[in-house]
Parts: sequence; structure tokens; C-alpha cells
Amino acid sequence: MAADAARTPGTPDPGTPGIDAALAAVRTTLERLTPRQAYAALAEGAVLVDTRPEFQRRASGTVPGALLVERNHLEWRCDPASGAPVAEATGTDVHWIVMCDEGYASSLAAASLRSLGLARATDLIGGFQAWRAAGLPVTLP
Repeated sequence: MAADAARTPGTPDPGTPGIDAALAAVRTTLERLTPRQAYAALAEGAVLVDTRPEFQRRASGTVPGALLVERNHLEWRCDPASGAPVAEATGTDVHWIVMCDEGYASSLAAASLRSLGLARATDLIGGFQAWRAAGLPVTLP
């Protein structure tokens, strides 16, 4: 209690790992995919889920065929038992590839899907920006 009182308001608790450590830990549990690996996985039935908000999609473009599910709806749409799943959520064995803009939020989102029992969920290294830089199909705004 005394240590808490001595800490300057707004400074992190020294025992808290912070987002960088949390992200690194989450990534050890994922088999993350490069853009080319993700593209190949799509041909084998994986589902690419674009979790970027509309303003990012409008500014940068989209991946043709990607399922658009903004981050705040992801778990409900991908979990087949949620009562509000997308048509692609046919079971817990779906190979979900989560894509954000640069590959940070998608790691945390994929880990959240795994915590629901969706064991094949992973994410795209580098996100949409890496996909586009790799020269893979993109629909420009």
C-alpha cells in the first residue's frame, strides 16, 4: 500500500509487464503468417478477417475476399456458439487469419480468438501494409 502511495500518478506499476511484453508473450503462442503464407493459406480455405476500422480501409484499400469485421465485433462474429456468428464461423477448426493495419492489434485479437477455443486463429505479420507491400491483391480506395 505504501509503495502505491509513493508512485507518481500515471506511472506504471513496476510489476506490470506493459503492452510490449504482453504482445511478445502472445506472439509466442501464435503461428504468425507472412503475407505470402497467408495468401497461400487462403487458397487452402483459411479466412482472412480485416479488423481495421472503416476509415483505414477507406484510406488504404482492402484485400479482395477478406471478411470485414471490425475489432469490437470480432469474437462474436468468429465464435460459432456466440449467437451472432458470420457464415464462415462453421466450427472451432476454422483457420482464421486476423489482419489489422500493421500487425500489432491483430496478434492480440488472434490470441483472444484462441482463448475462445478457436485454436487455428493467427495473424498476419505486418498487417495490411505488409500485404500491400508484398504486391498481393488489393482493391484501392
